[in-house]
Amino acid sequence: MTTATATTIEAILYLKGKPLSLGEIAEYAACDRATVEEGIIELMDSYARRDSALEVIETPAGYSLQLRPDFHDLVQTLIPVELGLGALRTLAAIALNSPIRQSDLINLRGSGVYQHVPELVELGFVRKRRDQESRSYSLQVTSKFHQYFQIEQLPQILENSPKEQQLELELETGE
Repeated sequence: MTTATATTIEAILYLKGKPLSLGEIAEYAACDRATVEEGIIELMDSYARRDSALEVIETPAGYSLQLRPDFHDLVQTLIPVELGLGALRTLAAIALNSPIRQSDLINLRGSGVYQHVPELVELGFVRKRRDQESRSYSLQVTSKFHQYFQIEQLPQILENSPKEQQLELELETGE
């Protein structure tokens, strides 16, 4: 890939994890549809030329970055049958940002969250509680998640910058 637009489109398709129309991609990439079309063609060509497990395809719902069909058996082996790729990505987003408000998760992952969350709650991987500070729900992974995926502890994403943390520490200790 040579252009920044194609790389940006690749990132958008990966992060959204669902087919997107040219208009949606153009909106996310902050460019016009013609530029997106050129970027999609470049991206499709790039994936076709290399020996990659991924491909960019056009579906009736839009363009999508997906695993090549040759690897679908591997997916069934590695990913629990009861979880689709979208639900698994949603679960990963919840785990890495736990606890996270459902509204924030929707902004991060899209409206597919509305289907994924009940499924993840039913499977016992996610706990859903009414958030006290908003009208949204608070989502976090459960101990079943940790046991099932054999993860003892996830890396914590720092909400405050190191400078803010140092200031808080100084205030707490009275220095």
